[in-house]
Amino acid sequence: MSFLEVLSGIFQGLNVTLTVTVLGMLYAVPFAFAAGIAQHSWRGLAYGAITTVIEFWRSTSVVILLYGFYYTLPSFGLRLSGITVGSMVLGLHIGAYGSQAVRGALQSVDKGQSEAGRSLGLRGWQILMLIELPQALLAMVPTFINQFIQLVKGTALVSLVTLTDMTFRAKEISQLFYDPPKVYFALLVAYFILCYPATIIGRWVERKVGAGRKLDHAV
Repeated sequence: MSFLEVLSGIFQGLNVTLTVTVLGMLYAVPFAFAAGIAQHSWRGLAYGAITTVIEFWRSTSVVILLYGFYYTLPSFGLRLSGITVGSMVLGLHIGAYGSQAVRGALQSVDKGQSEAGRSLGLRGWQILMLIELPQALLAMVPTFINQFIQLVKGTALVSLVTLTDMTFRAKEISQLFYDPPKVYFALLVAYFILCYPATIIGRWVERKVGAGRKLDHAV
């Protein structure tokens, strides 16, 4: 097979890769915001509990989580599809890292503004929604774009739970036409084609965010 034929064959798994990526983001973004806001706002035992959840998803191997949810849960009568397991595990893993971007962005907001909100009689959730979160959102965007790129690359692992993604297709092609260097270089190119546009967007957003912060400081 020619290089372009190999690349075309790999892209036959693009639908699964994109599906896991999109569904993974649906897990990652809400979890990142919920966990990050909770860690920023909660204290005592509640803070310890949410931190434990975050660290579980950050510190546990994705491979082990994939195998655990896909192959172990059926023993307890719970069967999840490969798409569900792949998107959930990758999404929550990425979301756990994203939660730290949310927490850090919220903590970077000038404390004086929160105190001003309290002096106006605003409650804690009102200060969060009306003062802290709107200012922190812009700072989170570059990190979330980077997390999206990591999620796309992480989908290579879902072949472990029998999903026919791009990596699975590369393995099939390599077994049919034994030429691993060509096949896996084509796979590298395929992921580069998917991720590089997001990288460009991320750099553009970082420049915009940096310019906005300089302007705010100048004012």
